[in-house]
Amino acid sequence: MTGDEQFSGGGSTGSHDGHGDRVEAIVDARHGARIAAVLEREPVWARDFNDLTYEARRLFGELFGTFLLVLAGAGAAVLEAATHGQIGRAAAVTAPGLTVLAVILFMGAVCGAHLNPIVSIAFALRGDFAWRRVPGYIAAQCVGALLASLVLKATFGDVAHLGATLPGPGFTAPQAFVVEAVLSLGLVSTILGTASSAQNVGPLSAIGVGAYIVVAGLWASPVSGASMNPARSLGPALVSADLHDLWIYLTAPVAGALAAVVAAYILRGPGGGPSGSRAAQGTLLPPTAGHH
Repeated sequence: MTGDEQFSGGGSTGSHDGHGDRVEAIVDARHGARIAAVLEREPVWARDFNDLTYEARRLFGELFGTFLLVLAGAGAAVLEAATHGQIGRAAAVTAPGLTVLAVILFMGAVCGAHLNPIVSIAFALRGDFAWRRVPGYIAAQCVGALLASLVLKATFGDVAHLGATLPGPGFTAPQAFVVEAVLSLGLVSTILGTASSAQNVGPLSAIGVGAYIVVAGLWASPVSGASMNPARSLGPALVSADLHDLWIYLTAPVAGALAAVVAAYILRGPGGGPSGSRAAQGTLLPPTAGHH
């Protein structure tokens, strides 16, 4: 038979039609896989983030977000002392967790809402964030923490060392160091895990991060204050001039973050994918982006 007869003849029609459907399905699947691969390779917002158009806005976002975080976290400790425990420890540790949740939701698209030097460092180590931006982000975070501490001092005086994080009564500096390192390992693992590849859950990551901070505070605040954030500890310590044991809160979280990056590599391989970059950098577009 001719080619036309082969595809129009009686008994062979169904089999050839079925074969054609299968071929079409395979082609569609391969085409979809190629599209997915291209999208995965494409540097998400890379041209935008490397444009300095919105750099000041991003740095202000980190400053403002960290200001709110320290105002809530350290402020809760100040108010608990000022009200003689009327707030309660549960409320005091819930405040920073809910604040982080809110700030990530309304600030994440602007700057990534790191709010924490170890988060910026971890994202950079994963390849999701440019190293040249790390100093600016950390500086903005520390300034935000200092401003929040100054507001607390101007409002309430030097109550409870302005919420400075210290080892709890009956606990030693080495114990506080270990706890801070372990808590920071969990925090950064949560952030990296919810912001990369198939685990990216978008805005829902804010719930996971906020919940982790609350749980960590409930468990470990009596031991170390559950800081997990060098900027959060630095601000109150400098403004209250109480630098005792500050080294714990500047070094232990970094150690925990480094361990989290290693764990993320073991679990997920190298970073630098579009979802992780989007989470670390935000999604602001330069004014010309709409014309491309």
